[in-house]
Amino acid sequence: MRTTLDIPDIKYRRLKIKAAREGTSVRQIVLRGVDRELNGDAPRRTKRLAKPILKSYVPGSIRIDNEQIYDVIGFP
Repeated sequence: MRTTLDIPDIKYRRLKIKAAREGTSVRQIVLRGVDRELNGDAPRRTKRLAKPILKSYVPGSIRIDNEQIYDVIGFP
């Protein structure tokens, strides 16, 4: 089936560059994206964090060290 998509110029240019680097077509890249969406393989969106992420005893200021930041962000 044929369809028409309105893709912003900047994104289409990026698609063309990616296709050229991979030695494939824009069509194939778009179809891969459609397959990912339909098969549930699409990257999951992250959940928004509830505010406040860190509690402060004095509103507007917080004392935090790197270890506490890593605990909140969850670096590997």
